[in-house]
Amino acid sequence: MKVPALDTLWVYLSGSPLLSLLATLVAFALAVRINRLVGGTPWLHPVTLAIAILIGFLLLVDMDYPSYFEGAQFIHFLLGPATVALAIPLYDHRERVRRLLWPLVVACVAGIFTAVTSTLGIAILLGVSQETLMSLAPRSVTSPIAMGIAEQIGGIPSLAAGLVLLTGSIGCALGPGIFRLLGIRDPAVQGFTMGLAAHGFGTAHCFARLGAVAGAFSGLSMGLTGLLTAFLLPLITGLLGLG
Repeated sequence: MKVPALDTLWVYLSGSPLLSLLATLVAFALAVRINRLVGGTPWLHPVTLAIAILIGFLLLVDMDYPSYFEGAQFIHFLLGPATVALAIPLYDHRERVRRLLWPLVVACVAGIFTAVTSTLGIAILLGVSQETLMSLAPRSVTSPIAMGIAEQIGGIPSLAAGLVLLTGSIGCALGPGIFRLLGIRDPAVQGFTMGLAAHGFGTAHCFARLGAVAGAFSGLSMGLTGLLTAFLLPLITGLLGLG
C-alpha cells in the first residue's frame, strides 16, 4: 500500500525538472559510496557507475533523454566553470610551467594527432558512419569542449560526451599501471599524461591520488588539449578526407 505523502511527492517531482536534478545527485552519491565499499578501484569509477544507475532509473520511469536533460542542464552548466577553476592550482606552479611550456605544447600536439588519427583510422576500418566518426574524433578532450567540437564538425554532441566519459574511465583504470610498468614517478609527467589521455577523469584522479602537482599539470594538459584540438581537429579530418 502506498503512503499518500510519498505518492503526492512523486506526482510533484515527476512533473518537474527537479526530478532529473535529484536523480543525478542521488545516483552520484550512491556511486561514490559503492566505489568506496569496493576499495576505490578505478575499474568501477563513480561517474561510470552513476551513468549506469541513471540509465536504469530512466528506463524504470520511462523518461526520455530530452526530458531528463531539462533538469540536469543545471549540472551540465557547471562543467564550464569547473574547468576554468582548474587554473587556480596551476597558478601555484606557474614558474615550472613557464620553463616547460614548449616541451609541453609539443607533447600535447603529438598526443592529439596520435589520439585522433588512431581513433579515426580504426573506426574507418570498421566501417563506422560519418556522423559517428565525427563524434569519435574529439573523444580525448573534456566533455563541454568535445560536445561543442562534435556539433561544429557534424557529430552527435551527446554521443561525443558519452565517448569522452568512456575514454576517461579507461584512462584512469590503465594509467597507474602503465606508470608503474614504465617507471614514471615524476608527478608532473604523470599529471600531464593523465590530463591528455583521460581529461576530467584523469584530473580528478590526479588531485585525489597523485597530489597537487600532478593535478595542476593534468588541468593544464586538459585545457591545452581542448584548445588545440578545436583548431587542429578540422585540419586532421580534412587531411584524412573526412571534412
